Amino acid sequence: MRAVIQRVSEAKVTIGGEVRGAIGTGIVVLVGIEEADTDEDIEWLTGKIVRLRIFNDENGLMNHSIQDVSGDALVISQFTLHASTKKGNRPSYTRAAKPDTAIPLYERFVHKLSEKLGRDVKVGEFGADMTVTLTNDGPVTITIDTKMKE
Repeated sequence: MRAVIQRVSEAKVTIGGEVRGAIGTGIVVLVGIEEADTDEDIEWLTGKIVRLRIFNDENGLMNHSIQDVSGDALVISQFTLHASTKKGNRPSYTRAAKPDTAIPLYERFVHKLSEKLGRDVKVGEFGADMTVTLTNDGPVTITIDTKMKE
């Protein structure tokens, strides 16, 4: 499971001209799921995300987590995070999980993140053509891969 976490001052996801989810201060999480992912990956990654200290304290140092600042989260499914560009110029997505595997894991990821944050998480729609608009605050962008824990 791979995630790109961006600290934002605002973000929204639009599908077919309709805003489906919008947040103020918080994080946008782009999450890519592969066939080998499990509930263990979800547990580890959601814990890492909610404890990630990427928000400034009173001295301007990144010492606060999303929980500390009562921030919101917008989660977007992003199979392209598992793109392979080793051969040619057209990315291959063979590592990305097929929908029958990915959708249940994605839904459990969203549920677990919401549970750990103690509030609802905004989401896009799995597999939809989405427009994500955000103001990256900092900018701060962190990538995490559950297969590279050590």
